[in-house]
Amino acid sequence: MNYVGRFAPTPSGPLHFGSLVAAVASYLDARANQGSWLLRIEDLDPPRTVPGSIDAIFLCLDTFGLHWDGEPLFQSQRQQAYCEALEQLLQQGQIYPCSCSRAQFKANSLYRCPCLAHPPSSQGLARRIRLPRQSITVDDVIIGPQTQHLADDVGDFVVQRKDQLFSYQLAVVVDDAEQHISNIIRGSDLYHQTPRQVWLQNCLNFKQPIYGHLPIITNNQGQKLSKQNLARPLDILQAPSLLSEALERLGQATPCTLRQAPVEEQLAWAVAQWDINCVPKCMQDPVAFA
Repeated sequence: MNYVGRFAPTPSGPLHFGSLVAAVASYLDARANQGSWLLRIEDLDPPRTVPGSIDAIFLCLDTFGLHWDGEPLFQSQRQQAYCEALEQLLQQGQIYPCSCSRAQFKANSLYRCPCLAHPPSSQGLARRIRLPRQSITVDDVIIGPQTQHLADDVGDFVVQRKDQLFSYQLAVVVDDAEQHISNIIRGSDLYHQTPRQVWLQNCLNFKQPIYGHLPIITNNQGQKLSKQNLARPLDILQAPSLLSEALERLGQATPCTLRQAPVEEQLAWAVAQWDINCVPKCMQDPVAFA
């Protein structure tokens, strides 16, 4: 099987150090396995797309030597594919309309959606996929096998929102299949999303990729680096030193003589030395990054 990896940022702001670690890990795993590395822009939710952020992402990746193969895929141009997947699920009887709000679920952890047993008749409804009372185990190449009981741990989740936008869960599964993604290396903040994506893959007869989840990078307050937590944008003028830092966090520390070397030289060394078994496995003890 040909190796095809991907990096899929959301254009809600500039890339930060946590983004860099995830991008570098997926890039190295692809190149070390003589594979392709694709870029997907997850602009699924138009109000969250910050003007200029897509071009900034392109420039940042290029500056760090992370050159992707082929043309980027944009989720905003994939609505027809998501409609077809939703229709397939509807034909299977897997989908039902739902009038419940997020506030109802947040206010009561024991809240259970009544819409499957009592279908709502109002307009502007979300659509949920019903989940079986069974467990799914994902054999993660970094953190090892992880099991989640879909009905108890997740519950029926939304695949199309009330505003008719498609959910991340449906879009990412359809796009991974379209791009023939074989291996997904990403942050462990997305690990708990994986079993529901595997379930959708099963429903849509898509091949399941191999997954590997990286320990997240946090700030000094122990929060995951994210745009919501005002993580500092990557300084492209500091690309060599930041790349060296990212490699160290991935358990692939460069020799002292390479730590200020051009990014292309560091990446060439890292591809040759890449060992995914050296990536830290602990999700509960992320390393802080100021």
